[in-house]
Amino acid sequence: MRQKLDLETWARREHFNLFSKFDEPFYGVCVRVDCTAAYQIAKANGVSFYLYCLYNSLSAANAIVPFKLRIEDGDVFIYDRIDAASTIPRANGTFGFGYIDYHPTFTEYIPAANAEVERVKGRNDLELASRQNIIRYSSLPWIDFTSISHARVFSGTDTGPSISFGKMTEFEGKRSMPMSVHVHHALVDGLHVGQYIDCFQQLMNKKG
Repeated sequence: MRQKLDLETWARREHFNLFSKFDEPFYGVCVRVDCTAAYQIAKANGVSFYLYCLYNSLSAANAIVPFKLRIEDGDVFIYDRIDAASTIPRANGTFGFGYIDYHPTFTEYIPAANAEVERVKGRNDLELASRQNIIRYSSLPWIDFTSISHARVFSGTDTGPSISFGKMTEFEGKRSMPMSVHVHHALVDGLHVGQYIDCFQQLMNKKG
C-alpha cells in the first residue's frame, strides 16, 4: 500500500524541486558498523549473518520515513512497507536477485527469507523487480571497502536506496564491517541517512 504526498505542503518541496532535476541525484556514504553482538546472535541461533543484517537494515529503513519515499511519474509516494531486493550468490560463481519481504518479527521473517534464498539458488536467470517498495542490497564479503559506486541506468525511474555490506573483520575481540548507503537527494537528506545509520547500529547492538 502507498499514499501520495501533497507536494505543496511538504516541508522539503523546494529540495525536491531542486534535486529531482539533477542528472545524478544519488549520493552515498560509507561507514563502519560494529557487528560484534549481531554476529554472536546469528551464530548462536544458527541463522545467516547476512540475513540477520538484512532484517535489521529493513527494520531501520521502515522506521525512517524518507527511506519509504519513492518518485513515480513525478509524484512522491510513501509506502506502508519497504522490502528487500538482494543479490544472492550461486554455486557457479554468479548471483541472482531475490525479493525478501519485511516482517515485524524475525521469527516471521527468517523462514520466508531462507526459502527465497534457496529458490534463487536453484535458478539460472535474473528476475528483475517490478515493484518500487524495495531497497536494493548487495554483499561484498571479500572486500573491506572504504568507498563504493554502483552501476546505474541514468534514464531509469528507480529512486529507492541501495545498501551494500562489505567484509567483516575482527580486531581486539570486536567485529566490524563497512556499509554503504546510497540515496536519492530529492527524497533523502544527510540528516535522514544519519538517522538510518544510528537506528541500524542500535538494532545491531541488541544482545537478544
